[in-house]
Parts: sequence; C-alpha cells; structure tokens
Amino acid sequence: MSSVLLNPVRTHICYSLSHKFNKYTQASQVLLPQSSSWLRQGDGPRFLSRRNGLILARAEDKARSGSSTSSTPSQPDSDNQRQNLSPSGTCDPLCSIDETSSEDIEASYQPKTDLVKALAVLAAAGTGALAINHSWVAANQDLAMALLFGIGYAGIIFEESLAFNKSGVGLLMAVSLWVIRSIGAPSTEVAVSELSHASAEVSEIVFFLLGAMTIVEIVDAHQGFKLVTDNITTRKPRTLLWVVGFVTFFLSSVLDNLTSTIVMVSLLRKLVPPSEYRKLLGAVVVIAANAGGAWTPIGDVTTTMLWIHGQISTLQTMKDLAIPAVISLAVPLALMSLTSEVNEKGQSSADVLASEQMAPRGKLVFCVGIGTLIFVPVFKALTGLPPYMGMLLGLGVLWILTDAIHYGESERQRLKVPQALSRIDTQGALFFLGILLSVSSLEAAGILRQLANYLDSHIPSIELIASSIGVVSAIIDNVPLVAATMGMYDLSSFPQDSEFWQLIAYCAGTGGSMLVIGSAAGVAFMGMEKVDFFWYLRKVSGFAFAGYTAGIAAYLAVHNLNISVPTALAQVPFLSGS
Repeated sequence: MSSVLLNPVRTHICYSLSHKFNKYTQASQVLLPQSSSWLRQGDGPRFLSRRNGLILARAEDKARSGSSTSSTPSQPDSDNQRQNLSPSGTCDPLCSIDETSSEDIEASYQPKTDLVKALAVLAAAGTGALAINHSWVAANQDLAMALLFGIGYAGIIFEESLAFNKSGVGLLMAVSLWVIRSIGAPSTEVAVSELSHASAEVSEIVFFLLGAMTIVEIVDAHQGFKLVTDNITTRKPRTLLWVVGFVTFFLSSVLDNLTSTIVMVSLLRKLVPPSEYRKLLGAVVVIAANAGGAWTPIGDVTTTMLWIHGQISTLQTMKDLAIPAVISLAVPLALMSLTSEVNEKGQSSADVLASEQMAPRGKLVFCVGIGTLIFVPVFKALTGLPPYMGMLLGLGVLWILTDAIHYGESERQRLKVPQALSRIDTQGALFFLGILLSVSSLEAAGILRQLANYLDSHIPSIELIASSIGVVSAIIDNVPLVAATMGMYDLSSFPQDSEFWQLIAYCAGTGGSMLVIGSAAGVAFMGMEKVDFFWYLRKVSGFAFAGYTAGIAAYLAVHNLNISVPTALAQVPFLSGS
C-alpha cells in the first residue's frame, strides 16, 4: 500500500507549486551563496518519485525533531539570508517561477526534457485523434487499446522526467481505454455491464486500502509504534543487523511495507550515526519490508489484491510462503554479515534514543489499531463478507474510540480520524483505481487472455513465468503486473492456492528488493537516506537477488515435500477458512 505522507501545513501548496519549485530550486542553487544552506538542507518540500509520486518525507522531519531545539538559535540567520536575497536574483521559496529573472529561467531551461514532454503530448493527442475515428477503433480495438496502454504506462514510468503525476496519467488512461472499449464492444450496454463488474471489484481494493491507511495513520499520530522501536536496545553491529531485519519483517506482515520502512529508517537515524553501515541497515529494512509483506494477505497491496479476488486464502498462503519469505531475508542478512561495513570496529553508538513522546492513551490506540488489522481475515472467515467490510468495521471502531478518548481536547484534533484522513495517500489510492480499471478494460476486450495463451505456448513452465514477473517488478510497478496476471489467468486455469498464484504473491512482493526503485519501500529509503541508485546496485542488489532465488528454491522444495503446519493449528476454525 503505497502511502503519501503529507505535512498538513504544506499540503495546500505542494501540489500547485511542486513543479515550479523544482525549477526554482535548480536556478537558486547556482545563485545562493555557500552559506545559505536552507535549500540544501531540505527546508522546502522533498519528493520521492516514481512509485509514490508526491511523497513528502514527513518521517524525516520527525526523525530529526529531537535536534530541532538545538538548532533553533541559528534559525534567524537562515531567515535573514532569505530576506536579504537580491530581488533581481531570487525570491522566497514559495514564489512563482514567473517572478524570477530571465537569467534564472535560462539557467534552469532543459530543452531535452521539454522535447520529451512535447513528444509525449503529441503522442497522446495522436491517440486521441485516432479514438475519434469510430470506424477505425471498431475495426482495430485491440491495437488501439494496446497503443494507449503502452503510452500511458510509459507516462507512469517516466513521470519524473515528464513532470506528469502518475495518478493523473492512470486515471486518464483508464477512462480513455474504456471509451475505446465502448466503441469496440458489440453494444454500449455490453461495455457498461463490463465496466460495472470491473468497478465493483476495483472498489473493494480501494476501500480496503483507504481503511488500512487511515488506521495506520491514526496509530502513527499517537506514536504507537514506539512500543516496537523502543525495545530495540542492542548496539552490536551484527546483532543489530539481524534484529532490525526481523523486526521489520514481522512489522511489515501486519502493516504495509512503506509504513514499516519509514518507521524503521526513522529509528535507525536515532540509533546509528551517518555511515555506510547505516545505509546497509536501511537496505536491510527494504528487503525485510518486502519479504514480510509477501506472506500475509494484508502485508502488501499485491497479496491483498490476490486475496480479495480469491486467488489465495489466508492460512494456506501464510503456511506455504512463510518459510520462503524468511529465507529471502535470512540469506541477504547472512551475506551482509560478512561485509566489511558490518565487521568494522567502532560502529556501536551510544545507548541514547531521542524520540517523541507518545500521545495520551497511545498504547490503547496501538493495540486496538493492530488488533483491527489482524481481525480482518478472521472477520472474512466468520461472516463470508468481503475483506473491506472487516477493514471498515475496524476503522469505525477506532474512529469512535479516538473521538471518545480525546473528547473536549481541542489541542489534539490531529489525533482524530478527520485529520488522519487529510494525511493519507489519497493520490496513491487513485493511482490504484486508474491502473486496475485500465487493466480490467484490457481483460474485458480479451487482450490479456490472448497474452496468456502466447506465454503458455512459448513459456510452458509456470515457475519461470512467475519468476520473470518478479524480476520485471524490480523495474516497473508490481501492482499493474499482478493485476494483468489476474486478468490473464482466471481460477479455472489455476485454482485457489495453486502453486502459480502463491509464486506470483511471493515473486511480486520480494522481486522489488533487487533495485532501490523497485518498491515503495526502496523509494522511501532512497529519499530519507539520500542513497543513489548505483550505490544500492553495487552494495545490495546482489544480496537481494540471492535471497529472491533462494526463496523460490525453498518454496519449490517445501511444496514438493508437502510440509504443512501442525494438525492442531490447521483445525483452528477461523484459520481454516479462506
């Protein structure tokens, strides 16, 4: 569940000025004197691109909040530097790019980027012009939809270069594809019926994500995760490596991998001084977060999608994927334990953990919040209702609880659900909506079935197909990959909890660890610790790939040996349900 974390004070300005601010920053870094460090220190908005579009690194602000008091006296100097800037040279950080001088605009002008944008707009306009021609679309529906999907997906992949937010591109692509489908369908009524069916399935996932993100945001606002992070007291490098890895692993099995990464990286910033070792610990967090989300139905958005649509069940998935997920983490941890960064002396830091004070009744909110997340599979097994109903039930309980415990406390409004709703990743949810509706249009047109038939005839091994999807998920978003796979293969081809679906859940969840841009967790880590793509490629990708392949081998071994959980556990009523 990719999440956007927005500071409420900045929310209004970030969307309208983010593009202009990026251009302004490029020009201002040339004009500001070296002593003017407010831009370099990240006083303005910081964005994590590709997977999560506009992610304000609020966790980074929280992580260094402990040092904010000591830096307060120097703040007026920074403010004076901003006020004393030459009017002809620069302006305040929230000014319009139109107010800067022509020299600034010329310095930040990038003709290659503008050319790419122009070509993208022309391509979209050309596709739209073809769509107007009803007779051509009706005769070449598959080609038109494939071209439009390819252009839209390219816009999502290169959103940073094109400065087009992927949520907007996804929504535009979804509507356009369904327009083409309505033209090419036997009748408009058929297209409307297909759209209604697709919307019902997609809305279940969106409601589930919105509920889960709100619950996690409420727990985070109460500093509830301190109950987990404050219990990490070891400072021995090798021991800390394993402790951080498995704490993240189990935390991510209940929360989403992005939230788990932000919580743990924020903790590392307080435990370990800046070093190669801390970067390596952050990389462990990424691998562990992705591995932990792959073996439970609520740990990752892709496993949630498969669970909601019936491809996997709760107990069988946890039983069959727990060992491969642990192996995919243990192998990189063992290899990293041998590296010089971990074995260097002097890595131990002082046993001091500066952290924020837990909000009143934060322990209660943490227990209720985590309990509602864990209760969702139980609710589905007991009632037979869709999982999003259980998530909405949990959100309602937590909503009433926070209203009750903070009644009359006007200074704690941020701890209530209405404020939490303003901070959750709504644009991420809209991105999922656009992608899933786009994929459903391809499924309705029969394009995904044709692709599945092609793969079956050329790649007969389902293990190889699933493994390839995992490798590709390190490059492009795993949500549309899994959505496309669900459209290509239905339950008649591979029944629930078959080897294929479980491998898809594992590979799509853990494959993103092989590149830092391959998952929401990796992108968050990259932004918070200022890690570049090639550092991760040199230092971590090999370990992540070793864990990925070892996990696949472990799954095949466990599956062929029919290793199962104890009979007593399998007979627990709510666990034996789907």
